[in-house]
Amino acid sequence: MTKISLVVSDVDGTLLTKDKTLTDRARSAVQRLHQAGIGFTITSSRPAIGMRFLIDPLALWLPVGPFNGSSIIDPEMRPVEQHLIPANAAQRSLQILRDFGADIWLFTADKWLIDNPRGGYVAHEQHTIRADPTIVTDFSPYLSSACKIVGASADAAGLEHCEKAMQEALGSEATAVRSQTYYLDITPPGFDKGTFVQAMAKRLGISLDAVATIGDMQNDLAMFSVSGTSIAMGNATDNVKDQATHVTASNEQDGFAEAMEMILKRNGAG
Repeated sequence: MTKISLVVSDVDGTLLTKDKTLTDRARSAVQRLHQAGIGFTITSSRPAIGMRFLIDPLALWLPVGPFNGSSIIDPEMRPVEQHLIPANAAQRSLQILRDFGADIWLFTADKWLIDNPRGGYVAHEQHTIRADPTIVTDFSPYLSSACKIVGASADAAGLEHCEKAMQEALGSEATAVRSQTYYLDITPPGFDKGTFVQAMAKRLGISLDAVATIGDMQNDLAMFSVSGTSIAMGNATDNVKDQATHVTASNEQDGFAEAMEMILKRNGAG
């Protein structure tokens, strides 16, 4: 069995608990990966500013992948690679989100823009990414600099239908996938968490068979499909679990740490 040389982890629903806490056991597990010579990094639908608070506690030295891996940022928050949604696709996605009644958020490299400050998930996102939104009345000036567009909605079934409609409408012009049951992410075409994993493996000069990935949502399947080992969280949906090679406990039961301990044991460092 190939030893693991790199672990790439999702953040929300995986590395963090429901209240967005990094547990002592999770932090300790990453420290043990470092000590065992196993690389570790994170990729997330979050913007770069929403990943900054994890750099120091996890002693991250590899680049991280915000915006579902469509950007690559070094630990000092400097862009290594950055890609944008084509303006026409961005405009089309806004109309589809409006048609489905979802709140619209637009993220540039350094801003979170909203037009409805009373939206149901605004406070939740503020807590999650530890940043405040900029309120605008018109997204048009920002369409050419969009790193990610999000549709936020409490109607989980409706957002699933919206995801399918978005994918059909955008085709290869942008990637549309849910990062939570209540968030639909539209990101630049040709890049996802899987391409981020490939970029990190190439950077380290290792085989994808030596990469383990861990996550809980639809947007994590792209990295499951390219890594030799994939681990679904216990809180993941059944279709995510079905496409993983292993299933761990939930994020409320330190499932991330449990999975890292399994990898350490597999590598003979447990």
